[in-house]
Amino acid sequence: MKIKKTYLFKILLVCLLFLATINCTRIKKETDNIEIPSTSIDLGEILKKGKLTVLAENSSTSFFIYRGKKMGFEYEVLKEFANELGVALEIKIVNNLDDLIPMLNNGEGDIIACNYTITRERKKQIDFSLPYIRTPQVLIQRKPEGWEKMTAAQINSLLVRDISELAHKKVHVWKNSSNYQRLSHLQDEIGDTIYIEEEDGVIGTEEMIEMVSEGLIDFTVTEENIAKVNDRFFENIDIATHVSVRQKIGFGLRKTSPLLNARLDKWLNQFMSKKTFKYIKNKYFDSKNTTLNATVIKSNLKGGQLSAYDAIFKEVALKYNWDWRLLASVAYHESKFNPTVRGFGGAYGMMQFMPNTGPKYGVYPSSPPNIQILGGMKKMSKDFISWSQIPDKAQREKFTLATYNAGKGHIEDAQRLARKHGLNPFIWDDNVEIMMANLSKSEYYRDEVVRNGAMRGARTNNYVKAIYARYLEWASVYK
Repeated sequence: MKIKKTYLFKILLVCLLFLATINCTRIKKETDNIEIPSTSIDLGEILKKGKLTVLAENSSTSFFIYRGKKMGFEYEVLKEFANELGVALEIKIVNNLDDLIPMLNNGEGDIIACNYTITRERKKQIDFSLPYIRTPQVLIQRKPEGWEKMTAAQINSLLVRDISELAHKKVHVWKNSSNYQRLSHLQDEIGDTIYIEEEDGVIGTEEMIEMVSEGLIDFTVTEENIAKVNDRFFENIDIATHVSVRQKIGFGLRKTSPLLNARLDKWLNQFMSKKTFKYIKNKYFDSKNTTLNATVIKSNLKGGQLSAYDAIFKEVALKYNWDWRLLASVAYHESKFNPTVRGFGGAYGMMQFMPNTGPKYGVYPSSPPNIQILGGMKKMSKDFISWSQIPDKAQREKFTLATYNAGKGHIEDAQRLARKHGLNPFIWDDNVEIMMANLSKSEYYRDEVVRNGAMRGARTNNYVKAIYARYLEWASVYK
């Protein structure tokens, strides 16, 4: 009897070990893809070193440089948080979005700020702050050819308005995004196949939006807040078709940083009810009063005048040996001669000075039109002189216009790229402007010669073309 009991015990033990092995294997499979934090850096260490490091994407919602000013919705919010902590804010641009979570968990950054949707899959690997925005996903598609002359009804009839119409269409999205997950689920909902083209993390969402605008791809999907910002840059895209309910966007944090997470949540809970947060949010996502979409149109003013400010343009331009019609063309493009307009990023006035630039030229939001025009002329004259190595006057003027729009750093990046790719770095037309457009493409803005990151170079090219074409038109009519 004793032998039988021992034998049965051994059999039972073997069975238990077998079941444990199966269970461990199952658990291992479930956790194979989970990134376990390898560092325990938390609030105390951050306060001690005096620096909060943010992993960001070079994009309009995360972080970018506009006219020499550091910007981005998430950047501005976290700048306020860093000030609250009494530490410096360091931005670390992540070139491959697939690296975000590994870099966070390895301690290369403290917070992910990348318009990151809160999903169950991501929560297995990292924690999230309180959501700072809730936004649906939308379809980015190109308006039909000739849309400018169509009615809204005609345009809508040629666009995807019912998401079931995505069946058998190609949609490009980042493979590790919530947009990819949504499209996967959408196939089940519509009972048909959507050809989801997976893109690596080196191609950002905004790059894909530009590809839609340029006709390189037909569709992509992104969050509506990102779409609203980019809708200002690309007139021929449509962002009206929703493909999801509102989803939560938050900052990503390590699971080993509970104190930082708690401090951020407490601060966000208070900050999101303040006017500062509402101002930042409105500036990026809700503001309708922007001058970014000014285009080439003919002056409709009568009596041989371009504007009510012609006398001022002529007087100021004469002092700087500048063509007053070129100065006026810039003012028209920037503000349509409106001295009280507010634009993107807090830009103000007829010449659309940024808050950190205007005072350098004696221009403030309350400055009268003559001071605004004089400040704009001073800025353009300084930029023109800085391009003294450009021999051709017309080309030099175009470099000056590009600098006024984008800042000199980005233009110099385009110059270096032009030289590297066998183009003339001292000619704008069909040379530097080509590389300017390429600064929105990862293979170019991640080149070692580029020092100022990505930008929407096509917008700057359109800016230069529009202003210069209008100037030549006006120069032939107005004296």
